[in-house]
Amino acid sequence: MESANGKTSVLIMNNNAEPYEGDFSEMPMKLRGEVSSGLGRAHIFMAQQHYQNQFKSVLENSAWPGTLNIDLFQDSTLDYKTLRIISGLDEGESKNGPESHRINGFERDGKSFGGATAFRAKISRDTVKWIDCAILIPDLTRHVKTAEIISTSFLRESLPCKDGDEIHINLI
Repeated sequence: MESANGKTSVLIMNNNAEPYEGDFSEMPMKLRGEVSSGLGRAHIFMAQQHYQNQFKSVLENSAWPGTLNIDLFQDSTLDYKTLRIISGLDEGESKNGPESHRINGFERDGKSFGGATAFRAKISRDTVKWIDCAILIPDLTRHVKTAEIISTSFLRESLPCKDGDEIHINLI
């Protein structure tokens, strides 16, 4: 529901409470899912100096040369779709959302390396220890329910986590 000021508000009602209409547009986006193995090819792209120079502006340091794949739970797919809309991959309208950071593609030796959109976030396995990271959405991706996470550290060791572990991601 959009109010006159352009902010999103939601009407919450239950059997024992009075209606509450509040502004939820400033609430941070939270995603949940489970760790899954990818194709093992991200390191080819992540190791490219052109990308690493740009990741420094998002992560404040070089990124680990690989990604952590998170298969999103159903309750997170709508928010992930919003990120895909902001990235320009899906059609739709998204007036509010986290700040995006453009990662430009390049060409080297006749080979094209595509661009991506990054969103700063924090990741946790236990919701106590949080690690800075970013969700990376490549321009050419087939993932619509899998988030690719980059960080300055090897997340499988830093969190630690393995395939099937539940993961929490809070966008900042």
